[in-house]
Amino acid sequence: MSLQPETFRSLIKVAAEQVIASAPELTTLDQAIGDGDHGSNMKRGCEAVLGKLDAISAQPLDEALKMIGKTLVMTVGGASGPLYGSFFLAAGEALSHDKHLPDDLADVFGSAVDAVSARGRSHVGEKTMLDVLVPVLETLKAAAGQPDLIARIRTTATDALARTAPMQATKGRASFLGPRSIGHLDPGARSSCVLVQAVCASLEGKQ
Repeated sequence: MSLQPETFRSLIKVAAEQVIASAPELTTLDQAIGDGDHGSNMKRGCEAVLGKLDAISAQPLDEALKMIGKTLVMTVGGASGPLYGSFFLAAGEALSHDKHLPDDLADVFGSAVDAVSARGRSHVGEKTMLDVLVPVLETLKAAAGQPDLIARIRTTATDALARTAPMQATKGRASFLGPRSIGHLDPGARSSCVLVQAVCASLEGKQ
């Protein structure tokens, strides 16, 4: 399935609305091991994206992704703004260099994940959003072209999020808690899971 402009617009809208709806849950998770502002920060950023939806969706796909990234950097705040902003900026940049969707989705997603890792100086296993994004990337690579790819991605994101609970955080505000960070889902991993699941649900409705 090629990514048509109307499909892309729908993906943005559904994903942003789902994050906004999940803001109370994200806040609760972040109150346990962070600053307690992840929900409100992500809500503000996604509302800003929705406010620019017409302008974003009118752009070529690479420029649209960059516009989303810049909007998130300017409006989300905290640690999440630069991280999510870097994700979308890098995805847009990858598309600017002879990459195309959906054929090069794994490569584009991989560039975005690498940007998050570099920006946060973090890796898998440190109880961050990468603990969802990297497993999703691995599934994209392993199951590319398979008819059940979307279902596999949904399962991967859900399972990867659950695995953050027994982890001890070694990055970000949660790392200050040491062993007390164990037993809680990571808020950034949860917001990443929300975004992935929303995109998958939207794509399933388009098929």
